[in-house]
Amino acid sequence: MPWNRRHLLDLQSLTAGEISAVLDTAAHFKTVGERSIKKVPALRGKTVVNLFVEPSTRTRISFELAALRLSADVIQFSADASSLKKGESLKDTVRNLEALNADFIILRHSASGAPHFLARFAQAHIVNAGDGAHEHPTQGLLDVFTIRQEKGRVAGLNVTILGDILYSRVARSNIWALRKLGAHVTLCGPPTLVPRVFEKLGCRVTWDLESAIRDADVINLLRIQHERQRKTMFPSIGEYAGLFGLNHSRRHLVKPDALIMHPGPINRGVEIDNSFADGSQSVILDQVTNGLAVRMAVLFLINGGRKEEIAA
Repeated sequence: MPWNRRHLLDLQSLTAGEISAVLDTAAHFKTVGERSIKKVPALRGKTVVNLFVEPSTRTRISFELAALRLSADVIQFSADASSLKKGESLKDTVRNLEALNADFIILRHSASGAPHFLARFAQAHIVNAGDGAHEHPTQGLLDVFTIRQEKGRVAGLNVTILGDILYSRVARSNIWALRKLGAHVTLCGPPTLVPRVFEKLGCRVTWDLESAIRDADVINLLRIQHERQRKTMFPSIGEYAGLFGLNHSRRHLVKPDALIMHPGPINRGVEIDNSFADGSQSVILDQVTNGLAVRMAVLFLINGGRKEEIAA
């Protein structure tokens, strides 16, 4: 199992072998979730701190449950009720957590590069749960895991990522993971949100929705990142939905076996309508389920775990 990293900071620096190691380990942990007793003792005696300086529901709860299923103790850190609000630096906050013997720090932060900064001095394992518009590595991993579970492979598939690419950390992590595993990636959305610069990452860039989805084996939709962008990136939500929304009028363009994905939260009637979000091709809830297995795998691997320990 080719894994010897202390932290998970991004997918850009991971090899295809390391990504595959996480996916293979996650497949084993998914079976753990199907048992009557859904816990393993892999992190017994360890303390995991969820340090979320930015709002989250799915990711925070998923990491909490992943740590509990691995038998770790979990501390939920609320930035709004902490000394960060009084001006304490992130570095001092983390050093205080380490003084309390925190073994893992799961960090979500609005500043790109914050997890990399912590990894320069932290003794605890650092896991990036989303940093600014940079990366969201566990989301990228759970997305490719879902694709592999549903399609049996990633290599050679046509994957379209549709929506706000420029400001999306999910898009960047997906691009790195998909390209390293051999998928063909198409990016589509308004020109202001899908610049040609992404072609340097080996992606096809198009602003024509029809050409983007017609041959897609997977369509991964992204919401508009209002919190990170200027209001001038497109005229209106209505125009965006009309030009780039996946709605019933575009059903004939989508392959009958194409997967419909979305990292959430969904803005129904904007990037996707009910017929796709709740349809038979949707694997959106499967992504949530798979996220738990992937995050268990990440915590397990950076702690030095071995595959044979999963059966314990």
